[in-house]
Amino acid sequence: MGEINVIKVSMFETLMLAVLAIYFGEFLRKRIPVLVKYCLPASVVGGTIFSIVTYGLYAAGIVELEFDYKTVNTLFYCIFFAASGAAASMALLKQGGKLVVIFAILAAVLAALQNTVALGVGYFMHVDPLISMMTGSIPMTGGHGNAASFAPIAVEAGASAAMEVAIASATFGLISGCIIGGPLGNFIIKRHKLTNPELDGAGEKAEMTGEQSTGILMNGSQVVNAVFLMCIAIGIGQIITNGLAAINVKFPIHVSCMFGGILIRLFYDRKKGNHDALYEAIDTVGEFSLGLFVSMSIITMKLWQLSGLGMALMVLLLAQVIFIILFCYLLTFKLLGGNYDAAVMAVGHTGFGLGAVPVAMTTMQTVCKKYRYSKLAFFVVPVIGGFISNISNAIIITKFLDYAKILHAGWIG
Repeated sequence: MGEINVIKVSMFETLMLAVLAIYFGEFLRKRIPVLVKYCLPASVVGGTIFSIVTYGLYAAGIVELEFDYKTVNTLFYCIFFAASGAAASMALLKQGGKLVVIFAILAAVLAALQNTVALGVGYFMHVDPLISMMTGSIPMTGGHGNAASFAPIAVEAGASAAMEVAIASATFGLISGCIIGGPLGNFIIKRHKLTNPELDGAGEKAEMTGEQSTGILMNGSQVVNAVFLMCIAIGIGQIITNGLAAINVKFPIHVSCMFGGILIRLFYDRKKGNHDALYEAIDTVGEFSLGLFVSMSIITMKLWQLSGLGMALMVLLLAQVIFIILFCYLLTFKLLGGNYDAAVMAVGHTGFGLGAVPVAMTTMQTVCKKYRYSKLAFFVVPVIGGFISNISNAIIITKFLDYAKILHAGWIG
């Protein structure tokens, strides 16, 4: 391919396109019932179609779109996590404690087994161990961030294509996580008869008819107040992150923002009066932020990064997808209680286990719209996927990379 024109898309234009992708996804969901049946989110449907179009333009040599989105996407990401924290009442914090521990162990076990699968399948496919590691928990549980952080180690050790493979694998994981989570949740709920006719379907009916599904009435001032409070929460989050950085402790900003949201919730829980309408407004702000984050993340994907993957690497990635479906169904769902909350958390585990916490949250959200909301899942999954698994995964990756280097030396010999 020769020189291709590059068009820079500004931050505000990217934001506009992300919203249009969501509207288009909602349009398709209303006209194609199977999308609703299998819990495919509007942001994922519209965003994926947009990214396919941009791939077509690139493949045809017409134009490459270069998006400015990272700053505003970080803002929405942090607001979403702050809203997730604000959804955690004291009762929920107590109830979720045990599940957080179990889920943290499951996330670490999954990461270790993802690397085992990568090295095992790579061995039979005659793939360099350092390259096969780039299809394990580095891009899957770790996402694009870990791919960019750990791939250079493999490059330095002699696997020159490691960065390209890791980024492409992370993109593959993001797409597969978007597609698989909802249908898996639908399957688990139906198979184990976890439906509740009295409560299920309100969100889905509201989406299809355009009517409000909640009995709590919000007004404009409450929504504005919710936005203001989330701004305070992310400010608290930044202070927490900066304070920890001052003592040489790296802490993800989005998790700090979640703690900021928890502090806001604890304050209002102790404040006299009924704050249900405010909490509903905060949930709305969180849903708005999540939708935009996911849509922008998907429309800005460079799908052509996948075109260079050979058959062996595609087999490695498909092995990861099959493995995580089995893991989340047979272990995550069962060990977290085998109930409706566990089913939604299994959906979430599929999402961040294939590369992105926001994918986990948006697929969980779509499943809950079809059935009913799970406060427990929306508290536990961000804590594990957004924080604890980042730490455990980094430790696991380091150990496996050291082992892969030894295998690599024998492989080139």
